[in-house]
Amino acid sequence: MFSDKDLESISRTIEQMHDIVQRGKENNYSPQFLALLEERLNACRDQLSHLHEHLSNLSLELAPTHEKLISILRSIAAANTRRNFPTAEVKAFQSQLKDMENSKVDGIFVAADGTIPAGQQIVNELLGRCQQWAELVLERHGEFDEGFKPTYEKLCDIRNQLEKLTLTQAWSLRETDLFNFQCELDRIDEARVNGEFIDEQGNAANLFCQRTLLYLLRRSYAYIYSLIVSSEPVSEALLPVFNQLQTLRRCLIEVKKSGGVCSPRELYPYSMKLNSIDSMQVSGMFMVGEDIPEGQANVKSLLAECFDLCHDLKVEAEDKGPDP
Repeated sequence: MFSDKDLESISRTIEQMHDIVQRGKENNYSPQFLALLEERLNACRDQLSHLHEHLSNLSLELAPTHEKLISILRSIAAANTRRNFPTAEVKAFQSQLKDMENSKVDGIFVAADGTIPAGQQIVNELLGRCQQWAELVLERHGEFDEGFKPTYEKLCDIRNQLEKLTLTQAWSLRETDLFNFQCELDRIDEARVNGEFIDEQGNAANLFCQRTLLYLLRRSYAYIYSLIVSSEPVSEALLPVFNQLQTLRRCLIEVKKSGGVCSPRELYPYSMKLNSIDSMQVSGMFMVGEDIPEGQANVKSLLAECFDLCHDLKVEAEDKGPDP
């Protein structure tokens, strides 16, 4: 299940990828590689269009209700995978679902002005699914079938590790980390038969196990997507320089927000640090030994932004008057 907000995030990422491909054309990257990327982007756009079509009949009046139901469904699924089953929390979600059911008039969601908004079937089906899931989760009380426990525990472990990564600093995320997680998830996903999880004897999991395992699988994939989108595409070798520039940028922005500086002299520490980093380049490249690490464009762009911020602050200080 997904909401319009999920699609908005994916749409922005696709457009960002499109801009990167266009810049690649300007910088004479391999035409064959760029053509492959464009083909995959077009495939993503087609899938995104199909998903948008699914929600096209959902009215603005029912959109908040749909978002709330998606949130409740995911919250119940998350609560179901905790080590200590939170009965009171799941019952609270179940109570919210009952309130939403009781708010209907003759089985129909009615807008504030008395009209019947479009999207009734989408929201009613989702509400029914949430109610069914809440009842099933409370009935099972976190008890998982023995035949699927190894897969369940493996997915819980992957999910928990990825969750921890989302809370750490960018410099602690190695390039190979996400790839290894991705491979483990792919192996579990590809082991499904006709979309269903099966045990060693070839028996398909029941509805509770299927949904729980599928939630953990999708949640883990979502964490990887989030980490890829939020992490900076800079090699580990350049991260020390990149992190220094990020700190300088944040400081300069804060100085600008607080009203700037009274004198250009106050900017000397920033200018000296920037010039020191700039002088590290060899023939326009940040080198590590004889190697040219990936992420040159990102580091140079951040360095240029810091120089621009410093220059703007200097001009503003000069306009205020000469040094005393």
